[in-house]
Amino acid sequence: MSRAAAAFDAFEPEALARSGEQTVWQPGDDPLPSIYLSHGAPPLFEDAGWIDELFAWSTSMPKPRGIVIISAHWEAAPILITAPNPATGVVYDFGGFDPRYYSMQYATPDAAALGAQVSTLLSDLSPVRDTPRGLDHGAWVPLKVMYPLADVPVVQVSLPTDRADVLLQMGARLRALREEGVLVIGSGFMTHGLPFLTREMVEGKVPGWSSDFDAWAWEALQAADLETLADFRHLAPGMPYSHPTVEHFTPLFVTLGAASDLSSVRTVIDGAMWGLSRRSLELV
Repeated sequence: MSRAAAAFDAFEPEALARSGEQTVWQPGDDPLPSIYLSHGAPPLFEDAGWIDELFAWSTSMPKPRGIVIISAHWEAAPILITAPNPATGVVYDFGGFDPRYYSMQYATPDAAALGAQVSTLLSDLSPVRDTPRGLDHGAWVPLKVMYPLADVPVVQVSLPTDRADVLLQMGARLRALREEGVLVIGSGFMTHGLPFLTREMVEGKVPGWSSDFDAWAWEALQAADLETLADFRHLAPGMPYSHPTVEHFTPLFVTLGAASDLSSVRTVIDGAMWGLSRRSLELV
């Protein structure tokens, strides 16, 4: 049996060198995009193709001066933020995996200044509270692939609600950060019907409820139809199988709120893992 995270281990040495050579965003550069990614959890570290796709995405743009990420795995109200420093551990909010994953770290630079800025921007929506909680796996797992040197300050913001209108407003308030070299990320999974996984799905079959939801969402995204997307519980095919709980879809609304041009949406990563849509996208 191969060692856990063998694909990541093979990827890391060259990626560290390339990440060290990556040009850092400078004033006068174009704003960084607003992105939504399907984060993959620990199995991402076993998937060489997916690792390469995420790293190619991150290196297709200047390295951010900071990252603000909203993950499916932190639902809390009022709005909470964590601004880790190198001494802050990550959150191992998953179970049943190889012990290797519970020793992996992602010690990013102090993010206190960016955290204070985020807090100010969001404070007119709700009270904002700081917490020493570290980055959860919806944040640190994909970021460990995208920015393996862990040299970008990261602020994680909680999901305070599943209401699309509030999440769009959150994104809109974060939009200005993109003009300062900050990457805004909504981290979820385009379909996430884990209770309905079958052996056939794990072996590569994509069920109709997953492919139908994905196609519906992509059509609405291309049409910039926020009203339809917001009513996904009632309008989307494949519900509730694709999202028996909705927290892996709703970070998309923060991404959309942070975008300047909804018509600019493009898919960067496609395909499926265990029959679940990996669609990941960006907007300017």
